[in-house]
Amino acid sequence: MDFNCDLGEGCGDDAAILPYVSSANIACGGHAGDEATMRATLRLCREHGVAAGAHPGYDDPEHFGRRVLPLDRDEISMLVLRQLARLAALADDEGLRLSHMKPHGALYNLAADDRIVAEAIVGAVAAFDPKLAVYGLSGSELTAAAEAAGLRAVHEVFAERGYGGNGRLLPRGTPGAVLETLDEAIAQVHGLAKRGEVVAAGGQRLQLRADSLCLHGDRADAPAFARAVRAALEADGIRILAIDAA
Repeated sequence: MDFNCDLGEGCGDDAAILPYVSSANIACGGHAGDEATMRATLRLCREHGVAAGAHPGYDDPEHFGRRVLPLDRDEISMLVLRQLARLAALADDEGLRLSHMKPHGALYNLAADDRIVAEAIVGAVAAFDPKLAVYGLSGSELTAAAEAAGLRAVHEVFAERGYGGNGRLLPRGTPGAVLETLDEAIAQVHGLAKRGEVVAAGGQRLQLRADSLCLHGDRADAPAFARAVRAALEADGIRILAIDAA
């Protein structure tokens, strides 16, 4: 299983997290990030042998890319292309090749259910580099659009986010949206890694395809969570490998 983390957002201890993950989703100037943070994160990826991917989001750092902006299909494609190109140029300068793209925040959640948005994102990736994998919420419109376009779709699940009965993430700010304790997160990780199962709000047991497990790097205890999640996966006999190496 791939173990990924959203990094380069200027609000977490990336250097303490990267040794435990196999893939990094690097903020590329939309919701967060600038040339300095992108270069620093890329260099850490190179140092630790971690796959580097783009993490484009709405150009809305004030709200950390967590609100939907009124963009049409072409504007979404251009947003993704622009941020992909910016990070890829820096990666090339650092001797790295990007392996994947994962949208951030509100753009990610919108693409889970809106096929037009999903296709706009996938179209941008295909135009830029069809070898890039597309990370999306497991069983979502984004993974379906990537598969339909002939791109590699990575079905993503979450270590410390709560699920609704529809298989979507609970909106932030609602009860159970974020798993606050390590014990809760590890229990969810065991279920996802061993059985492809998560217990949703209300007690439903959902089956989810789990190609990659995500941990959010912006939480204050992310380094401790990363270390514990990796140990839990390894205790379950799960090999942690980047998608390109799987």
